[in-house]
Amino acid sequence: MTQGFDLVEGVAAGLEDRAEAWWFVEDFARHWVAPLTDTDGWSEADLVAAEQRLGLRLPAALREAYGLFGRRRDLTASHDVLLCPADLHVDDLGVALVFRHENQGAAAWGVLLTELHRPDPAVVVRMDATGAPWQGWLDRLSVAFVELVLSESLHAPADRSDFLDALDEKALRLVEEQYVQLPFPAYPTSAVTGGSRWFAGADVLLREDDGAVLLVRTRTVPALDELRAAVPGDWLNA
Repeated sequence: MTQGFDLVEGVAAGLEDRAEAWWFVEDFARHWVAPLTDTDGWSEADLVAAEQRLGLRLPAALREAYGLFGRRRDLTASHDVLLCPADLHVDDLGVALVFRHENQGAAAWGVLLTELHRPDPAVVVRMDATGAPWQGWLDRLSVAFVELVLSESLHAPADRSDFLDALDEKALRLVEEQYVQLPFPAYPTSAVTGGSRWFAGADVLLREDDGAVLLVRTRTVPALDELRAAVPGDWLNA
């Protein structure tokens, strides 16, 4: 891991405590992407304007995330999109506040209106925009933002990211044997089987989805070459 920053320990702390989640995002940005600045968050005026337009109060965790790094597109919108405060909206069913969209509109993430009074409410997901029901994603908004930042960071330049499709049992076993699984709870929480798992190694971040695909991000160019050697396969960017 990088000097002074342990990805595994940082994620573990961030999953346990909301304040630690924001410390993790700051540390991850500093060591893996670029340090946060005073202009990376939305202003209090932006958040108040959104609340007044919507006629509701945003949960504390959502306000904190937006205020700290909500404008950093490399952390929040490299693939899927964290909505700006002016675009926050209630879904067509009138049951959830939507704060994130899949890049082609195939999914949306939100918080049920009945949960907005909670400081750190659960996050729900809707897998299409044509009347599908909302389903459980993660039990706390701060945890969902840790996952969001890590997921968006996977979409880095090609010399530090890659994708392995049709993940076979041998490759999956190599991942499980050589890398440390990050302590995310099983998610989506509504899933009976499948879902995503995260792993980490020295300067390496990996996400396995449904036992079928593997997305990776490394902090350095040499680390990506080392990862491909450790887990051979038909890597997209190789």
